[in-house]
Amino acid sequence: MPDEAQPKAAGLDPEQLWLRSDEPRRGRRPSFSREAITAAAVAVADAEGLDAVTMRRVAAEVGAGVMSLYSYAPDKDTLLELMVDHITAELAATDPPTGDWRADLKALAHLQRAHMLRHPWLPAALATRRSPGPHTLAVLEHALAVLRPSGLAGGAKIEVFAQLTAFVAGHTGYEIAQARTAEAPGRAEAEARYLLAVASDGRHPELLEALTTAGPSPTTPEATFTRFLGRLIDGLDTAG
Repeated sequence: MPDEAQPKAAGLDPEQLWLRSDEPRRGRRPSFSREAITAAAVAVADAEGLDAVTMRRVAAEVGAGVMSLYSYAPDKDTLLELMVDHITAELAATDPPTGDWRADLKALAHLQRAHMLRHPWLPAALATRRSPGPHTLAVLEHALAVLRPSGLAGGAKIEVFAQLTAFVAGHTGYEIAQARTAEAPGRAEAEARYLLAVASDGRHPELLEALTTAGPSPTTPEATFTRFLGRLIDGLDTAG
């Protein structure tokens, strides 16, 4: 039986993964599909987190034997690739670019954030993915079209989109973690008191000034994200 903990030496074969038909690799055809398996894995991850997704658990969810599941996804790494691309279909762009690439890029980032909040396991999963599937490539194609008016070269446009996605994943992953931590009563207030006490010890004048100087008013997480996003996109240098 394939070992979930041991990655294959040669890694994933993207051609084998994405360009073949939705058929099992070996054995007789079962009564379920790769899409059904992937959807079941996504449902488990959404409800219980990525650690709850195992080949045995997903097999039980679709009513199959675990060995037949390996015909579609030989290991958890492959299943994760399928899961990420499956939910990326939610980001399918229907509106063409407006020509204002900065505004369009911000709109795409907000869609990505909402997408990651719906699937809290996604930011961590993106850090280990290697192979873009068809839905992921469709979003990349849209992003490149958005960036066409920027004048950036093709490689630079891909880098910008990668940078944007990394920012959204990092910020949203932190946002999700902070929301969970904030559930502890009084945690935020205790942290604020601690920082102010440290800043007032005479050894952290810059921190004291930053904490006591008026800054942005308390805002919603979305407003904070919008502010940070603006600093990132408005400051992009298109000369290189």
